[in-house]
Amino acid sequence: MLPIFRVNRNIRTIRRYRTILGVLIKYGFGHFVEQLNIDYYLELGKRIVTLDKIPKELERLSQPQRLRLVMEELGPTFIKLGQLLSTRPDVLSKDYIQEFSKLQDKVPAVSIDEVNAQILRELGHPAEELFAEFSKEPLAAASIAQVHRGKLKSGEEVVLKVRRPAIAKIVETDIDVMMGLAYLIEQHVPAVALYNPIGLVKEFRRNIMREMNFTREGRTIDRFAVNFADSKTVYTPKIFWDYSGELVLTMEYVPGIKISDVEELRAQGYDLKEIARRGADAFLKQVLDYGLFHADPHPGNVFILPGQIICMLDYGMVGRLGRDLKDQLIDLLQALLSKDVERIISQLLYSGDLIDDSDLRNLRRDLHDFIEDYYDIVLQDIKVGKLLSEFIEILTHYRIHFPPDYMLLARALVVMEGVGRQLDPDFNMISHMRPYIKKLVIERFSPKSISAQAGHIAQSYAALVKSLPHDVKVFLNRLNRNQFKIDLEHRGLEKLVTDLDRSSNRVSFAVVIGSLIVGSSLVMQIDKGPMILGFPLLGLLGYLIAALLGLWLAVGILRSGRL
Repeated sequence: MLPIFRVNRNIRTIRRYRTILGVLIKYGFGHFVEQLNIDYYLELGKRIVTLDKIPKELERLSQPQRLRLVMEELGPTFIKLGQLLSTRPDVLSKDYIQEFSKLQDKVPAVSIDEVNAQILRELGHPAEELFAEFSKEPLAAASIAQVHRGKLKSGEEVVLKVRRPAIAKIVETDIDVMMGLAYLIEQHVPAVALYNPIGLVKEFRRNIMREMNFTREGRTIDRFAVNFADSKTVYTPKIFWDYSGELVLTMEYVPGIKISDVEELRAQGYDLKEIARRGADAFLKQVLDYGLFHADPHPGNVFILPGQIICMLDYGMVGRLGRDLKDQLIDLLQALLSKDVERIISQLLYSGDLIDDSDLRNLRRDLHDFIEDYYDIVLQDIKVGKLLSEFIEILTHYRIHFPPDYMLLARALVVMEGVGRQLDPDFNMISHMRPYIKKLVIERFSPKSISAQAGHIAQSYAALVKSLPHDVKVFLNRLNRNQFKIDLEHRGLEKLVTDLDRSSNRVSFAVVIGSLIVGSSLVMQIDKGPMILGFPLLGLLGYLIAALLGLWLAVGILRSGRL
């Protein structure tokens, strides 16, 4: 079976396909559905969707607005997908990013009985046995989970994050549908296929599966706690592992003031400039020192505790930068801040992010224009969020792909800088970044770091030298026994093969119909067997079956739009 047929055809998924395609058409994306040619892959004896005209009240809305409404109507999985795409300026244009940033996954809370069932399933005992107190009213309800307050029998106040029942099955079905649609998009919509929809769905599946696994989130929180164990300005909530698992996460209740509540912070006597400085330092330490950072630091997830201590909540979305990515990021930031176009391009070439067909001459020109816009601006007046956003916009135009964690980082930097300027109008992220970058550059070229890199390179070459004789021997043996094979992939022929398969099926169908007609005509000449109105019953049945099959074939041809 061809790769394009990787469309899950179970009943539950087919029903979801119908719902999704119906909503797309409802909001004016019928032309896109037609391009997918999906009726052929989900034959059910009737048309999947009907291409009705878009309602007048929706015609006034822009395409990004209508697509946002599509995601809101399709529910939590698609809302989460939209939220992920809102962090990918390398994939979507600014107007889509702005619309998808409005997506909220606020949903009605599930009943307390369902919450108790989840707690019993995960922890083995009902909530009333495990906790001295447990609030029936949730503090918050979202698409993946909802949060309740409680108190342990030992006296600690806690909050419980409980996964919604059946959400895993909903997400699984929706991701099956997304993957099937992504395969069809790559085959039938070349303009969209450039952005690797299959890769985006795989990335989304990885992120949402991690977010639904509360054990993983708890371990991430513990890692942050270890990283900031010696910090006097950052506090990480404690996880109570005896009351936690994949479905339930129990953590310390941390009372504080939201960082966005500036008036309350000022009324309590907090130093807003110091809070902005501490928040920026904490975030940069996450990124540049530990390579593990909170990827969703919006004001609702950042609290200020007594003593002006920063506390971040909700670690469902985190970004990771390995040593190589961190080194590339530092080199790129240095090139940007020093306004060195040639160094920027060399970094893109070295990292492999610059694809072969990029127009280097035009890219160099646009980067020079970009740098000139910032040339006369004092370094302290540059907004790093705006700088990165405009830089990514240029790279997106030339289809230069960045790792997803870079996109998460760029978005988080924009949010952190915005919060910092809300607290302190004179706040400048670059002034906080420069000492960290300088320190890391010095560390990279220290004798210890150079010797460690040399050791890694030596180990890599030693492993290559060790395996090379065996690999050459295997290659020569296969060549001598005529077992050497080269796999070739034919691209762009899938549609031709599909059309040929469809045509051969129709020809076979027509031959069967013709044979029935000829056979029935011969039977009509014989006056034997059961008779109806003086005609042989077998002959009449043959004509009837041939007529029904012929009608079915005609309907199929008309539905395909090709006579």
